[in-house]
Amino acid sequence: MELIAELRRLHFVEKVKISELARRFHLSRPTVRKHLQTEGDPVYPTRKQQPYPQLGPYRDRLREWLEFDASLPRKRRHTAQRLFERLQVEGYRGGYSSVQRFVKVWKSARTETPKVTQVFVPLVFSPGDTCQFDWSHETVVIGGVEHVVKVAHFRLSYSRKMFVVAYPRETQEMVLDAHIQAFAFFGGAPKRMVYDNLKTVVDTIFLGKERRFNRRFMALASHYLFEPVACTPESGWEKGQVENQVGNVREWLFTPTPHFDSLVELNVWLAQRCEELARRAHPEQASRTIAACFAEEQGCLIPVTARFDGHVDDMRRVSSQCLVSADRNRYSVPAQWANQVVSVRLSADRVRMVANDDIVADHARCFGRGQLICDPWHYLPVIERKPGALRHGAPFVQWDLPVPIKVVRDRILKQDKGDRAFVELLLMARTLGDSGLETLEVACELTLQSGVICAAVVVNAMQRLTEASRPKTLEPAGASIPQLTLEPVADCSRYDSLRGVTYVH
Repeated sequence: MELIAELRRLHFVEKVKISELARRFHLSRPTVRKHLQTEGDPVYPTRKQQPYPQLGPYRDRLREWLEFDASLPRKRRHTAQRLFERLQVEGYRGGYSSVQRFVKVWKSARTETPKVTQVFVPLVFSPGDTCQFDWSHETVVIGGVEHVVKVAHFRLSYSRKMFVVAYPRETQEMVLDAHIQAFAFFGGAPKRMVYDNLKTVVDTIFLGKERRFNRRFMALASHYLFEPVACTPESGWEKGQVENQVGNVREWLFTPTPHFDSLVELNVWLAQRCEELARRAHPEQASRTIAACFAEEQGCLIPVTARFDGHVDDMRRVSSQCLVSADRNRYSVPAQWANQVVSVRLSADRVRMVANDDIVADHARCFGRGQLICDPWHYLPVIERKPGALRHGAPFVQWDLPVPIKVVRDRILKQDKGDRAFVELLLMARTLGDSGLETLEVACELTLQSGVICAAVVVNAMQRLTEASRPKTLEPAGASIPQLTLEPVADCSRYDSLRGVTYVH
């Protein structure tokens, strides 16, 4: 606009000719005439259709992704940045702005409802003071099957260091285990933890900020010495950092849907990605990375002196089949506890039964429904009295024994009283402790090599494998072997005299 004003002043006031103005300002004469006729702000023509010289070959691919996203829930859709990164993998060499404009035009054509904006107050946190927690539901493919996993999010408010871990459920033992994993990852606990009012943490909501927290959760807080703080209901902005992290993590880590062989593999990958994302610049301290700020904050965290046992107790009665129901599945307990009450301790990955302050059974936790998880050793006292149950008993049919033991078992069960004979082998293996099954496997291999397969041969092999070795005969050092000076001479005359004796009956 300054140029137009100068041209008009020189021409109309100082009477400078158009050709002289064009030469002086390096403009064409038609351009000078147009500027001389302009009195207000210049109006430039706008393009009705935006050309895409670089994006052109990829517009159909981009449109295909956008149409597929439209059929998904909003939280699983791609952002423009994520679409740009995927196009780069496809070979796109253009800029991000072209992708952003195309996505904007495509979405505006669908007349989506505009977002409602709110105004917030910026917050400042000191190192080690606050950490925010939240859950999210993400879609992953585990073992070839699509699952919806529950992801626990932690975010240190000062350094912005984050930690995420996935679980099958949002139950209380999962909440406890997530805190244990997070504090181990951070190398300490913050002074305050901020939550929304989830039921596994808060039992009762009173007026204002007053809450009644869950007793088991307060045991966790007492162990790690942090103060739990609950937000005002429906006020997620009070923990806005972790709320924002949920969307970012979904974009960065779960779009497109990742594939893993197991949940453990997924969590290992998530921990690695948290470390990698910490190399990014801090959102407020642009000259430093998140990792550098975390190194400063880590020294202000409360040290972790011992690991908390994050389990939830429940009293259950053992059935006559030596089974206890826990989380819609049944787990076995040693036969001596049948028809008695035991304490079931549910943790994130284990199910333990406790009686008289001793752990009587320990199983890996199953997250299906209606599953039967049995330890065959729990039923040995039963089949000792009822050996016929060995053939069709669920614990023994499902028992994944080594191949040599299976072959010998099948041969022995075809023999007369083979059920009882094989039970005696299992009882003998149990007396050997942890190495019993391994010893039985070796004994069965030796029996198969001998060609004579029966329980007595297996027992003999196990005894030879477990018998104590005889000590070697030691000779005194420096001592010589004594020698006979007078060797004895055989006297056969006594035998000859006996031959002449007459016996009287």
